[in-house]
Amino acid sequence: MSVGRIIFVDDEEHIRLAARQALELAEFDVELFDDPLLIPDLINRGFDGVVITDIRMPGIDGMALMDRLLEIDPELPVVLITGHGDVQLAVEAMRRGAYDFIEKPFASSHLVEVVARAVEKRRLTLEVRQLRSAAGGRDRLEARLIGRAPVMVEIRKQIRAIAATDADVLITGETGTGKEVAARAMHGESARADKPFVAINCGALPPDLIESELFGHEAGAFPGAVRARYGKFEHARGGTIFLDEIESMPAELQVKLLRVIQDRTVTRLGSNDPVELDVRFIAASKSDLEEQAALGKFRPDLLYRLNVVTVHMPSIEARREDIPRLFTQLALEAASRYRREPPQIPGAVLSRVAAREWPGNVRELRNAAERHVLGLGDEGRSVEPGGAQETLAQRVADFERDAIAAELTSRGGNLKLTYEALGLSRKTLYEKMQKYRLNREDFVPTEGE
Repeated sequence: MSVGRIIFVDDEEHIRLAARQALELAEFDVELFDDPLLIPDLINRGFDGVVITDIRMPGIDGMALMDRLLEIDPELPVVLITGHGDVQLAVEAMRRGAYDFIEKPFASSHLVEVVARAVEKRRLTLEVRQLRSAAGGRDRLEARLIGRAPVMVEIRKQIRAIAATDADVLITGETGTGKEVAARAMHGESARADKPFVAINCGALPPDLIESELFGHEAGAFPGAVRARYGKFEHARGGTIFLDEIESMPAELQVKLLRVIQDRTVTRLGSNDPVELDVRFIAASKSDLEEQAALGKFRPDLLYRLNVVTVHMPSIEARREDIPRLFTQLALEAASRYRREPPQIPGAVLSRVAAREWPGNVRELRNAAERHVLGLGDEGRSVEPGGAQETLAQRVADFERDAIAAELTSRGGNLKLTYEALGLSRKTLYEKMQKYRLNREDFVPTEGE
């Protein structure tokens, strides 16, 4: 396995050039960037290298960039550089998951030494993942889209089938259900995995800059455009464009997007020359786009172009049996990111987590797992009452099923420890597991968990 790819981000050109010279002399493959916003599109769990970034930069700073990268892969080595000897900043960076911290001005030999250690760590991480996969552990897709509920098994089956094609995809689902995670998984399983994944939040783009951001512009195209700049669509060539909150895209831009998708070309502002695009489009929406189209708020022809294939991400409510496993995995990821010891999660905590409602879905569950790791948790202590449509018997049954599933998760599928912790006989536990269709095998950790 060849590991040694270095992404170096700094807004000062002389720093970038000096770093490249030092690292290339040490036989590392170096890519230089002055725009930190481009970096998340280049990173996935299979990225075979290290990211080095300055902390103080215009726009997004290095700490925020690091946080974003560690969301993609908590084990990615990120080295932070600053010209300010701020010990508290260094401590905060390490607490949040930085691999190391270097002060400017730094000796070339020190930079090379830190990078060599980070590269070796990355090599070992990727080797361990490969070995676990070969030994029958969870594959990459299951590691991204956790869950053994039937609906999640079906989602992974869909994504494997879709990833092998170049079909454009529409992903629907409530806020926090993991639409971007599914899109990244689809990209990672495709032949485009080593090309950029460019995520665009259509609801967050400033209206006066949205066309320039997406399509790029030529020098002089508008006041302030002093030099040519290619947009996010061109940046994604060969890879995947993820259009999040597509329902928020202004009507006039929907027309232009439709043309881009139809022709697979983009024309920069101020130019008449189309640029060919080899990309795949994945769009996501929390709204019913057919309903939006019927109301005249979304173009029907754009909808038909986008939803060649549709994947619906289920809410937590539709996969409640996965909650204990999800919470445990999210806590482990948070512990890795914050450099904490893997947390002990008692069955009682998992029972409370499983019993309460999570209107924010996986996103809210992740926040609770992080608070637990940091010792700030009140995870699930205030259990929400069931919906008014449920009978008391149904609520009791739901609670009992979730409590058994939580204890099985906590005990790694060990039935003896489970029925003893719950104060049940072996026969009673078996009967209840049959009643709620709980299989012991689903709670036994696989390699890598």
